[in-house]
Amino acid sequence: MPTEHLSFPRQHARTQRFTLGAPRAFTVAPDGSRVVFLRSASGTERAQALWVLDLEGDPHERPVADPAALLAGAGEQLSAAERARRERSREGGAGIVGYAVDEAVETAAFTLSGRLYVADLRPGGTSPAPVRQLDVPGPVIDPRPSPDGRYVAYTVRGALRVVAADGGGDRAVAEPEAESVTYGLAEFAAAEEMDRSRGFWWAPDSSALLVERADDAPVARWWIADPARPAAEPARVAYPSAGTPNAEVRLFAYPLDGAGRTEIGWDRKRYPYLARVGWDAHGPLLLVQSRDQRGQLYLAADPATGETRMVHADEDPRWLDLHAGAPARTPDGRLVRITDEGGARVLAVGDRPLTSDAFHVRGLLDVGADDLLVQVSAGPGAEESETGEIHVLRVNELGTERVSTGAGVHGAVRGGPVTVLVSSTLERPGQRARVLREGEEIAVVASHAESPVIAPRPTLTRAGKSKIPAAVLLPSGYREGDGPLPVLLDPYGGPHGQRVLAAHNAHLTSQWFADQGFAVIVADGRGSPGHSPAWEKAIRHEFTATLDDQVEAVHALAEEFPLDLSRVSIRGWSYGGYLSALAVLRRPDVFHAGIAGAPVTDWRLYDTHYTERYLGDPAEADGEVYARNSLVTDEGLSAAADQHRPLMIVHGLADDNVVAAHTLRLSSALLAAGRPHEVLPLSGVTHMTPQEQVAENLLLLQVDFLKRSLGMA
Repeated sequence: MPTEHLSFPRQHARTQRFTLGAPRAFTVAPDGSRVVFLRSASGTERAQALWVLDLEGDPHERPVADPAALLAGAGEQLSAAERARRERSREGGAGIVGYAVDEAVETAAFTLSGRLYVADLRPGGTSPAPVRQLDVPGPVIDPRPSPDGRYVAYTVRGALRVVAADGGGDRAVAEPEAESVTYGLAEFAAAEEMDRSRGFWWAPDSSALLVERADDAPVARWWIADPARPAAEPARVAYPSAGTPNAEVRLFAYPLDGAGRTEIGWDRKRYPYLARVGWDAHGPLLLVQSRDQRGQLYLAADPATGETRMVHADEDPRWLDLHAGAPARTPDGRLVRITDEGGARVLAVGDRPLTSDAFHVRGLLDVGADDLLVQVSAGPGAEESETGEIHVLRVNELGTERVSTGAGVHGAVRGGPVTVLVSSTLERPGQRARVLREGEEIAVVASHAESPVIAPRPTLTRAGKSKIPAAVLLPSGYREGDGPLPVLLDPYGGPHGQRVLAAHNAHLTSQWFADQGFAVIVADGRGSPGHSPAWEKAIRHEFTATLDDQVEAVHALAEEFPLDLSRVSIRGWSYGGYLSALAVLRRPDVFHAGIAGAPVTDWRLYDTHYTERYLGDPAEADGEVYARNSLVTDEGLSAAADQHRPLMIVHGLADDNVVAAHTLRLSSALLAAGRPHEVLPLSGVTHMTPQEQVAENLLLLQVDFLKRSLGMA
């Protein structure tokens, strides 16, 4: 069907939110000779292929590995472990969804349908074939070449194995002693909440591996069933809910010569979370956290003896955040970290901060010989607020230099003299990946992503006395004098989820809702990332503050925009779903209808690392903290107002992140309290909704519910 005939909901679903066909997962060779990336063939094709952009001579792209050719037309088969891994990383694509390379970026390893492949990335390489399938046990997960490219380590059924890159000498390095044990895989808490998807790390000289051993025997077992298939056996999952035991995590060094393993030791009782692991020329570097996440240690380890030495310690009375790319070390061995000092989030090398409160450092992108590359937004001391903007900054001891230009959301990957700068702006759809050499553009990586059939027109602003970042979207045909509009708040509104961005695609769905006759508001209240540590950490023990900020935003914006405050609705997913249900239950004086997608309703049922960071340990925290912040308790609805408002609850029954029990408990409590509501169960759907028909119809059903609830024609 031609794109121009598609409705936005169908196009949005078919293109997986316009991500298909866009290049991603960039790697730059250290000599600047090539850029490796993934991309599907079109804006509706899910299967990703492996590509190389050669930069020597005239830059040109070439395909390296095509999943359709490698599978010879056969369908992809995914193991349960691989499906779980993709769910943790929110990966909705198909084909080659990830890869790893050697140090020279000459060899790549990846899986396809559980099989292990190795690809030669050099133009005209000397290998027998550009892509080779290695005959190893499967289903394979997370293969990674050694830095010298001679070996590939991978996990299979909880064991870590190593095979030569030519396919010979396959052997087990570490095998599980029990069904509950895995080697080389990140445990649930790390993969879901710590942004650590890896479970093993090569030594720089390829002589050894650091390997995580995770034993989830202490973790409670939950059962996730598919009521639509009563004959199917429920899935048994280990889920560490707040206040309950986590998996036991240990770390071992395994020499490749088989000389025997050495355990890396630290005070695991006091610092049970293995948050970050790296191995550079100076040896292994670990970041471990206390369970309450108010203390953490940076440890240098000796892989020969297993002894660790503290390099630095951090403490915070609220919590300590984890950051992408950090910690790391400079070539001369100084610790690089992102830390909160003087009310700002700064980049520090050794004990010296290199950035000021003008910047809010969000992640470390690269450590070079003479500088560091970081991603930042405007900090509390910035002269301009730059609402929704994220930039790339080059930092050294002499100062800072902005690499990205123009308002937008920018990220980067660097290798030697070459940087791939990926930028999104409000003016154009999608992302643009520019290849820069010494700051000069030498190529643009082609994107096959579709252009949306609608164009968002957000007004980015700051709302109220709190200066809450907000975006306001009105119907495309709205003219001054048309009168006030029914209001739809469309937030995420919680930790980790910034929604107000200076990027075109970030506002597509909100614009579509606006075009259905709403004034749509997206507000990033306290707890949302990107401004200051104080802003993010203001929600300690008080998720309800995020609702207060939504109320402040809508009232403040009504003074500038045509908002009908007698018809205010709210929708959201995950934390946004919790916030939507909280709004109609606690503030029916403000909100007249809500849609709660996959909401957390009882925080005792959500995972340890996330929930305890904000609300504390249920056994130690004030007993009122969890009850006050939850929608339901064992006694029923928690602190609900007397007035009833229409509420639609949507939940995937296969969700293993926010399990469907959250919605069922809320529905039961609403029924017991005599409160009408609608429940939309999605059979076979997880926390993501990648299915095209489901994603499309969800948008249509939501509009129908909102119009009925607000009395719109």
